[in-house]
Amino acid sequence: MAALITDEFRLINADNFIDSVTDPLNAYYIFIGLPNPVGEGYGRSLTWNQDPPAPTDNFSYIRHCYDTMMYGRRITPANIRRVIRRLDWSRGTTYEQYRDDYSVTNISPITSSTRLYDSNYYIITSDFRVYICLSNGSNVDNPTGNASEDEPSFVDTEPAPAGTSGDGYIWKYLFTVAPSDVIKFDSTEYITVPSDWLTSDNPQIESIRESGNSDINRNQIKEIYIANRGAGYINGSAQSFEIIGDGEGAFASVDVNAGEITRATVTSGGKGYTWGLVDLGSINSLNSENAKLDVIIPPSKGHGFDVYNELGTDRILIYARFDDSTQDFPIDTKFAQIGLIKNPTVKDSNNLFTENSFTASNALKFASIIGTPIIGEEFKQLNNDGSIAKAYVVAFDPETLVLKYIQDRSLYYNPSTYDNTDYRSIGIVGRKLPFLFGGGVITGDESNFTATIDQTFNDSSVTIGSRSIDLGVNFVNGLAESQINKPSGEILYLDNRPAVERNPRQKEDVKIILEF
Repeated sequence: MAALITDEFRLINADNFIDSVTDPLNAYYIFIGLPNPVGEGYGRSLTWNQDPPAPTDNFSYIRHCYDTMMYGRRITPANIRRVIRRLDWSRGTTYEQYRDDYSVTNISPITSSTRLYDSNYYIITSDFRVYICLSNGSNVDNPTGNASEDEPSFVDTEPAPAGTSGDGYIWKYLFTVAPSDVIKFDSTEYITVPSDWLTSDNPQIESIRESGNSDINRNQIKEIYIANRGAGYINGSAQSFEIIGDGEGAFASVDVNAGEITRATVTSGGKGYTWGLVDLGSINSLNSENAKLDVIIPPSKGHGFDVYNELGTDRILIYARFDDSTQDFPIDTKFAQIGLIKNPTVKDSNNLFTENSFTASNALKFASIIGTPIIGEEFKQLNNDGSIAKAYVVAFDPETLVLKYIQDRSLYYNPSTYDNTDYRSIGIVGRKLPFLFGGGVITGDESNFTATIDQTFNDSSVTIGSRSIDLGVNFVNGLAESQINKPSGEILYLDNRPAVERNPRQKEDVKIILEF
């Protein structure tokens, strides 16, 4: 049995995701993790920076990502947009015209696409205006159309040529990408589409949307494609014929020369059509070959009424900036994993975490330290009872003497096979243990730093000179935990990449593209 997941299904899923992110009952975060990806432990690789491994979609791998998670930034409605492939206008390029019937049996003439949304039927100009191509001068004698010579710049509501070259193009203006979106979401691969198109009260959007409402304007159909000129038709210029079908009110003007149809244009677009036929009955009594005129049906009620449907916005771009504005985002760290998490909960609670950012790593406040910890190195605390607490360094601030850390299974798995193979002393060193404020000295395996925990520190800020520094988390006896429960919520997206090293002069703009 043949089956199909339709484009409409993908668009609905994208719309539902947008609605979910903007729902105040949900909280989505872009998170950063894995400060030490290069190695032989679980979820790591010796060649990670040259060839990052693909994430694994199973419970074990996802739970490991929770353990190596460091911090996150909440996604707000202002930081999410529908996007489409970026197609820049370029003189001399042939673009494809909008058609409602591209398929495996009717592929697009330039890109050989089997669906509209994969064809090159729209462009963005040098001034960030987006247009769709209603006609490229193509017909049965010129099926691929002409090269585009005139860059469109008009913002009229009605389709029009772009210039005087006679290239045959008819463009329909849709929108201009907002300057704020250019700054925040600019990409060499994607174009952002305005949010809330169907309800926006932006005057420019309103004018385009309302002009595309054929229920009011009766201007639904814009183009007719001559697929076969026919032969033997009665000659005449500007002959008017009704476009029949399941709509009403559309008419075409047809020129016939030497029995062939040489021109067919829409004089009235009508409304309510999902298919149409030009009624040539009054001039075809003597024809020896039947003409074929393809009536191109716009999406929705008309071009411009619903740009999400018209442009196929089945991709979503999510944006977050990580800077030095909060101690949640340590500067002296690295990361090699980016992800999207939905609805994490507050540590030791079932309540939804809703703050703008979170710290997912644990932390130690030192009373003193000798040496400098290295990001990603293993460090230990050997306690009087022989137990050993182990962790990896996430970040260390020499000013506040706060060290952030993570503990994942790589610290406890078999040190030779890096998995759950049995090994001697597993009962002593294979158990995950917490750091103790009254425990032994902290020592680094690589840098050989030594430090002691400030077990009298019970605060969320420190005062250095005349400055008060907010640490982002609350310490009890010099110890602080993740602000979220790990694991909690749902990790929806993961991306492994070569390790990025942060520094005080650096800000990371993270953009995630989700395709539905």
